[in-house]
Parts: sequence; structure tokens; C-alpha cells
Amino acid sequence: MIPAAFDYTRPQSVEEAVRALADGGDEAKVLAGGQSLIPILRLRLAFPEILVDVGRIPELRGVREDFDTGALVIGAMTTHHDVIHDPLVRRHAGLLAAATETVADPAVRHRGTIGGSLSHADPAGDLPSVLLALDGEMVAAGPQGRRTIPARAFFTDYLATVLRPDELLVEVRVPKADNWGFHYEKFSRTAQDWAIVGVAAMVRRGDGHLTESRVALTNMGPTPLRAAAAEEALAGAAATPEAVARAADAAAEGTRAASDLSASRAYREHLARVLTRRAVTAAAGMD
Repeated sequence: MIPAAFDYTRPQSVEEAVRALADGGDEAKVLAGGQSLIPILRLRLAFPEILVDVGRIPELRGVREDFDTGALVIGAMTTHHDVIHDPLVRRHAGLLAAATETVADPAVRHRGTIGGSLSHADPAGDLPSVLLALDGEMVAAGPQGRRTIPARAFFTDYLATVLRPDELLVEVRVPKADNWGFHYEKFSRTAQDWAIVGVAAMVRRGDGHLTESRVALTNMGPTPLRAAAAEEALAGAAATPEAVARAADAAAEGTRAASDLSASRAYREHLARVLTRRAVTAAAGMD
């Protein structure tokens, strides 16, 4: 199909982009890599009056280290391909690199961006749950300046975030996770498909026990979420497959998985338990 008619602007700076969004109001849409937006436009599921193309804003690309906080700062327009291959990401946020490698196919990874994926907020997308597990933050720029939003507060509903119509996601900030084991486990119908369920796990071990664990779930509700009951059960547990399996049985507690053509709610809950066991076992180095 052919999208409905719209105006188009290509700002050269964040300030120009924010002004364009403010002028466009609710009828403006940000065009990043376009891997999510363009199919929606072609299906006429969205009818923006103006597209604000942020692809030519150089400050929105690249990865750097913030030496004041120790966090990695990833420009919102940094492509999945560049995230995967960036040495800082691979060294200090390996979970992000590993999960991004599972996104779609090489063509999409070369065009799609980390900021576009997070702003789209598809619950079946891989990166929102990963940012939740990493305790990441998003930085948004608007007419009143910039604000930092924790990942746990960024996603509000299906395809919805706290970003206001006149705000642009400019940075993703990720604390270093040098002393954590990690693993992203994903179940999908084909290698290039959306996750039916995914699990992002991070684990720290000490004296034969799991001293701290984080488990974030993909596609187990309208937003990504932490498996709080499983995390609680893992806290201080023995680093054994049996203890992990018992904790993983609680992974689906408090979730709101949907039933659709891909899977029933009961099947998704089953997958959450199975994949949590696999992801935590791998993150703890017990596989």
C-alpha cells in the first residue's frame, strides 16, 4: 500500500528537530531508521501530517563513555549494527550487544536504530527488556530542555512511552556491567521473527551463591517488565541448576501476557519459566 500524504523535514540539529516536533504537535512523527514506522505508514495505521527525519543529526550517533558517571552514552540514532560491534558496548554492556544480535536480520540491523526501537516500544521488541535489566536511562530533549527517564518509567503501555509529542529521544545511558554474567534467551517462530517471549538475565555470583540477579521479560505484557518474584527467589540462592529451576517457576507471576495468533497466554507463561531457567543458568555460567 501507499502511505497517506505527509510533509517532510530534515533538521540538522536537535534544537531544529525539537522545534519541528513542537510545531507539528500530535500530527508529527519522528523518522529514525524507519524499520518500524515505514511499514505502519504503508499499512495506513498512522496518518502523520509531517515526518521529522533525524537521520542527519551527527550528535545522535555513536557511543562514548561518561567519565563523570562511568556510564556508556549511546546516541539514539546509533544503528543496531554499530551497537553490536562497538568495543565499549561489547566490553561493558555485553547483554545489549548479545540481544541486539538477535534483532531481525542484517538489513534491518544496518538501518534500524536503538532509539527508534525503544521509542516504538513494541512489547515484542528485544531491546526494551534489555534496557530494563541493565537499569538504563533515556534522555529526552524538548522545548523546556533535557530530562533523564529511568527505563522502568519509560514504557507506559502498548506502543506507548512517556515521551511527549514535542520531545525527541537523544541518548541512551547504560551503567557498566563489568562484573555481571549475562544472557538473552529468545523464542520465536523463525530466526528473524519477533520474540514470542524473551528473557534478559544478569547474574552476579559469590561463594557458590547468586548474590544478585535481574530478570527482565519480553512480550509478557503491554510493556517490558522485571520478573520480580523470580528475582526475589534467586537472591542468595545456591548457584545450582536445581535452585535456578525453582526460582524460574515464579517467572510468570505478575505478568499480563496476551493470547494471540502466535501463542496463548498459558503457553507464554510456560515459555517465561523455561526461558528464565535457561537464561539465568547461562548467565551464571552453569550451562
